[in-house]
Amino acid sequence: MLPAADTYAALARDFRWQVPERYNIGVDVCDRWAAREPERIALTFVGVDNQARDYSYCELRDWSNRLANLLSQLGVARCDRVAVLLPQAPETAVGHIAAYKLGAVAVPLFALFGPEALQYRLVNSGAKAAITNRIGAAKLAEIRGHLPELKHVLCIDGDAPGCRDLAAALVDQPATFEPVDTAADDPAVIIYTSGTTGQPKGALHAHRVLLGHLPGVEMSHDLLPQPGDKIWTPADWAWIGGLLDVLLPALHDGVPVVARRFEKFTGEAAFQLIQDFGIRNAFLPPTALKMMRAAPEPAKRLAMRSIASGGETLGAELIEWGRRVFGLTINEFYGQTECNMIVSSCARIMPARPGIMGRAVPGHRLAIVDDAGAVVPAGTLGNIAVKRPDPVMFLEYWRNPAATAAKFAGDWLLTGDTGVMDAEGWIKFVGRDDDVITSAGYRIGPGEIEDCLLGHPAVRVAGVVGKPDPERTELVKAYIVLKEGYAASEALAREIQAHVKTRLAAHEYPREVEFVSELPMTTTGKIIRRTLRARQP
Repeated sequence: MLPAADTYAALARDFRWQVPERYNIGVDVCDRWAAREPERIALTFVGVDNQARDYSYCELRDWSNRLANLLSQLGVARCDRVAVLLPQAPETAVGHIAAYKLGAVAVPLFALFGPEALQYRLVNSGAKAAITNRIGAAKLAEIRGHLPELKHVLCIDGDAPGCRDLAAALVDQPATFEPVDTAADDPAVIIYTSGTTGQPKGALHAHRVLLGHLPGVEMSHDLLPQPGDKIWTPADWAWIGGLLDVLLPALHDGVPVVARRFEKFTGEAAFQLIQDFGIRNAFLPPTALKMMRAAPEPAKRLAMRSIASGGETLGAELIEWGRRVFGLTINEFYGQTECNMIVSSCARIMPARPGIMGRAVPGHRLAIVDDAGAVVPAGTLGNIAVKRPDPVMFLEYWRNPAATAAKFAGDWLLTGDTGVMDAEGWIKFVGRDDDVITSAGYRIGPGEIEDCLLGHPAVRVAGVVGKPDPERTELVKAYIVLKEGYAASEALAREIQAHVKTRLAAHEYPREVEFVSELPMTTTGKIIRRTLRARQP
């Protein structure tokens, strides 16, 4: 989508959005290529044994057509929600493509979520069907009685309690399917984002969201696609960073995607994967980069062309390490689930400025505004904001009109982050205006963790904040007031940690627990998290 350019000024000047009135993500990322180059490699899946299997666009088209037919036969119709509870795998891509071609709304769910986290998202979204593996099926079996709208669960690992064997169910389905004629503004996907209070909110995106991502993805990868490009990310495809920053844009651009879900990510394993499979492009969150920097450097320079990173500003030391090890400059980008890939650097056309995120991606109108939505002068601290309409911007928070309205000041979407823009349009991230915790590349909302903590019999009240951490950016810390009859101890702290780890997700449990006699509260009974954060060293 980006035009050829040698400078940022030329790129911004020549860029024009190309968003057709009728548009379908599934057709775009799969059927379009299958009709043009059916044997072109779309996906390479690397198993736990390190053996790889290539999948062509033709295979993805036929597979997704069979699945779309099956879902339709099961009663899944236009705008019905289809949950995809899987790690990186061919079936994950196929599940999304089938849902989009059917006109349904995909709901990606993190494979490491526990039953409580899954129950909330499945109830809130009203998912009618779910595609999962045996591990996910076991979690769904625990909560199935609380999911009256979930009618069908399809398992990629064969028969499981309460599930149908997906492979067996697809055998008799035809490999042809007439995709639903969707508008670019029709709903396509709900991605749950963590908020500062209460439960997570579902950001509902239209089919156009993929087209809205393309300029930022291409810019952050030094003008993707280029001959020989092949991309990979350790980020799970359930998150916007894996799904819409890598998988779907790469399929759109005809760039092969390497899929690999490490049981445990290590810097050494990442280097080896890049070397073994000739990966040329990668989205590596800052925590992954830090883990790779701590690992032994590869004996020879890897033949990579681009690395993009987002989630926090990279320092000069990490930028220089990237240049030494990879022979390239890591490009930073910025966005959030509601409005992603809106700021980026691009070493190919402009110099990196460590500590500065970059400039507005062409097509997106950004400004620093005050709380009322008035643009402030250059160099002034304020809210990082994006003007609507914008193809990458969400439609609404699912079933939450009040939160949707609160996200805007006039026509400006407020990201919730503060920053400064200079006269040339370079944007510096300063801090968050909310309480979301950034840990190991994940954005974690404290409200959901606090709710889970309250489910432990010993917990009377809990407050959760991020604590600065050199490796993870922040770690999750819980301040807990115990009920009468319970005494603080290391054993109780571990028990409470396990309670969250098994019910929500491994990346959300509090790595530190501090027992306190009381928590700072407002007059209306809300926890004052900024006071808790101020206690951190």
